[in-house]
Amino acid sequence: MTQLLVETRGLRKYFNTSRGKLHAVDGVDFSIEEGKTLGIVGESGCGKSTLGRVILRLTDATEGEVLYQGKDILTYGRKKMLDMRKKMQMIFQDPYASLNPRMTVSEIIAEPIRIMKTLEDKQQINRRVYQMMNVVGLSGRLVNAYPHELDGGRRQRIGVARALAVDPAFIVCDEPVSALDVSIQAQILNMLMDLQEEFGLTYMFITHDLSVVKHISDDIGVMYLGQCVELSSSRQLFERPLHPYTQALLDAIPMPDPDHAMGEILKGEVTSPIEPSPGCRFANRCKHAHEACLGQDIPVYQPFPGHQVKCVLYQEGAE
Repeated sequence: MTQLLVETRGLRKYFNTSRGKLHAVDGVDFSIEEGKTLGIVGESGCGKSTLGRVILRLTDATEGEVLYQGKDILTYGRKKMLDMRKKMQMIFQDPYASLNPRMTVSEIIAEPIRIMKTLEDKQQINRRVYQMMNVVGLSGRLVNAYPHELDGGRRQRIGVARALAVDPAFIVCDEPVSALDVSIQAQILNMLMDLQEEFGLTYMFITHDLSVVKHISDDIGVMYLGQCVELSSSRQLFERPLHPYTQALLDAIPMPDPDHAMGEILKGEVTSPIEPSPGCRFANRCKHAHEACLGQDIPVYQPFPGHQVKCVLYQEGAE
């Protein structure tokens, strides 16, 4: 029987600014089953990457819970959290900025092993490094190469090998292919899916590219200005998108058909994420907006089993 591995409850992260608190992540609830992939999609600045960093406690949460196998890791002390790092890892967006330019490939992959002391014998560490390089498709001859000597695809493979080195169960993939050429993107995506099957990994896959998230995700959460406005299975989201923002995102996907009509272009000013007023944050850009969308927080509705949406169009009795 499949079990929940990661779950968030009322997760919030606010940043202090000179104009007030910036609501980067504001009340996000979701769960990921073992061996599954949750895709998180949304435009730049919606809080996707901040959400991933808060879940891994690379950034402290303002409020809420992050449950790993039912236990809230936000309550863990430094030593206990270090043990959790063996189970939760991250693949970063920029495969060059996330690698230490003064370290060789072998040193980069071995670094988490040494810090977390999963292996202490030098020969065992070296064997593990070569094993991880082989798993992600890196030639052994690159073991003493430096990041600047390699292309983007190989750099990202180093990042994947580093994340896998301590044998984690859960990996946050923060736009791992957005900085790569299209042909390399496909290679990395297929590799991540193969690794998931081989090692039973659980992913949270962050991206702004809906075609990518459809390819890899079991479930998809759509974020807009810090809130998850729609959450469903990947199939349901593409077959029957409910939230007007999700519909606009799908309409914006380029189609290789000259006769394909473009969807309606969003108009209106984007709501400020700094001290936002109660109500739907998409209302300024939504053609369906009316009085019920403003002045009060929008609850989550479930019009269909397993399909959640944060929109008053789907409240009971709405036309």
